[in-house]
Amino acid sequence: MDSTLLDRAIIYAVKAHANTERRNKGFPYIVHPMEAMAIAATITPDQEVLSAAALHDVVEDTDCTIEELRSEFGDRIADLVESESDKYTGSASGTDIWRESKQAAIERLAKADRDSKIVALGDKLSNMRAIARDFDQIGNKIWERFHAPEPQDHEWRYRGLAASLSELSDTAAYKEFVELIDRVFTKAFHS
Repeated sequence: MDSTLLDRAIIYAVKAHANTERRNKGFPYIVHPMEAMAIAATITPDQEVLSAAALHDVVEDTDCTIEELRSEFGDRIADLVESESDKYTGSASGTDIWRESKQAAIERLAKADRDSKIVALGDKLSNMRAIARDFDQIGNKIWERFHAPEPQDHEWRYRGLAASLSELSDTAAYKEFVELIDRVFTKAFHS
């Protein structure tokens, strides 16, 4: 197997996310894109898709531009990363703007091709795993960390994402994603 492209993408992501922490979690940010890549690898061996999963947050969360990615990795990887990028920058009080942004992302994802959905599922399942772990530790206080502090907003978003990703419903990753959504939000409203 020639993993030269993926190796370059991993190194690029490590450098882009260097010295950053994942949402005050106490561990390096790069852990999240590597987990997203590992999840995507359970669905496809496509090196470009896996590279896009490794790189999925570099445009959103670093100074890297989509043009730089396009130059370094080509159109397909840049397009996959761009389809997963969410440049929402609203304030904590901007719940309406947050909801509009997330609704647009859900609608975009519903129309996306399978490869884009694989990258997105890697990201969203990694996020949902983190939410589930944190919810088990601190309960509904977790929602205070987000732009939209109400659990029903997050349930709406994640159920919308699951619907948009339903093309992947035959995968173990998708099944885990839906199970975590059900578990977290059942507890959120009954604890």
